[in-house]
Amino acid sequence: MTNPTGGSSPDDYWRRPPAGSEGLPDQSAAPTGGSGAAGGYTGPPPSTPPPAGWRPPVHLRPAPPRSLPPQDMAALDAAEQRAQRVTYGFGALAGVVLVILVCVLCSRIIF
Repeated sequence: MTNPTGGSSPDDYWRRPPAGSEGLPDQSAAPTGGSGAAGGYTGPPPSTPPPAGWRPPVHLRPAPPRSLPPQDMAALDAAEQRAQRVTYGFGALAGVVLVILVCVLCSRIIF
């Protein structure tokens, strides 16, 4: 953004030009060019479709997918229960620490 220079006010930059002076050029006039009858955009050039049945060449065939190993559902459930106990343990420990901290801070304010 440019700032006006000289002794004019900052609003002079945004005021309309005086009547009779050159303003913006006429936007309704279409540009003259060599493309199209009216000089406008005529669209993309036509394209030729590929021959019927054409496909890109395939050089390698992928190997068929392997079968996954069976899952031990009992072991998965046991591991999930152990992880849940650890999570609850850390939560309980954090809660105890916060309660002790609040008690210490409140006792310092009271006494």
